[in-house]
Amino acid sequence: MLKVIDFHVHMPVEGLDRQFTDYYRRYEARRGREKLELIRRWSREYEQKWLKDWGFPGPGPALEPVEGAARWHAEAKAAGLKGVVFVTGGGNAALAQALAPYGGFFAGFAHHHPEEEDAAAMLAEAVTKHGLKGYKIFAPLVKKPLAHRSFEPLWQVAEKHGLPVLVHFGILGGGGGIAAGENINPLSIAEVAKGYPTVPFVVPHFGCGYVRELLQLCWSCANVYVDTSGNNEWLRWYPEQLTLEDLFRRFYETVGPERIIFGSDSSWFPRGFARRYLEEQLRACRRLNLPSGAISQIFAGNARRLLEGVRHDG
Repeated sequence: MLKVIDFHVHMPVEGLDRQFTDYYRRYEARRGREKLELIRRWSREYEQKWLKDWGFPGPGPALEPVEGAARWHAEAKAAGLKGVVFVTGGGNAALAQALAPYGGFFAGFAHHHPEEEDAAAMLAEAVTKHGLKGYKIFAPLVKKPLAHRSFEPLWQVAEKHGLPVLVHFGILGGGGGIAAGENINPLSIAEVAKGYPTVPFVVPHFGCGYVRELLQLCWSCANVYVDTSGNNEWLRWYPEQLTLEDLFRRFYETVGPERIIFGSDSSWFPRGFARRYLEEQLRACRRLNLPSGAISQIFAGNARRLLEGVRHDG
């Protein structure tokens, strides 16, 4: 039976991520409440459509991290998963505390804004004190170039501890979301990835519309990985005719199975684990006749290898 580790899950905690709320606060201050409500309505309309397309229920009530971890443990066990990685979850300390009772079954990533004054120290503490195993960044929300010298201490912490750094590029928030920014393009991390070749940089959602750029980045930097997570709704808005199967073929033929990592981008209940995403991705791999060993790497082996490579010593 195929072992599966979900490398990309969000704890369904209360309210929007602080980084998103800061973005919308700045928008409202500049453009006004009425315009903010309009763009939020756009987002809701797009969300309702894709939920209907997939037959998913809408998000239920948010959960405290401890409650969310308990519910996710039951959900993951019922789904037969061998591990889950939470890339966001209500703050570094809160997430670590919530995951602690479940030992190695769960892993958590630090998630705080790279432009915070003590970002590097916060990341070091997340790893050495709280036992977190990676760092999640929303690149479109970062105003300075990712290669800016002020971020060097952050990358040095990742290098010291062998941390996977998962960086979202491309449109953020789905339909009605953020489509532009200093770091919207995966190539904005190229100089950093070259400068820190032992740090695994993971780009989720097959680059979320930036397939060409992500492939070039992977060609240039062998420490760049791709994660497969989400509904990949961006394919509908891509100028070329691409399918999920096309994406798996292209990345398998270029970067190989050892740099592709399964994720679902699951979060809220009552949907829980988005099994449909797993089924569709497995179907794509099998239609391509990928060897069983390659499939095992993609759906569990690569995630396990990156997590086991983290060093928690000070």
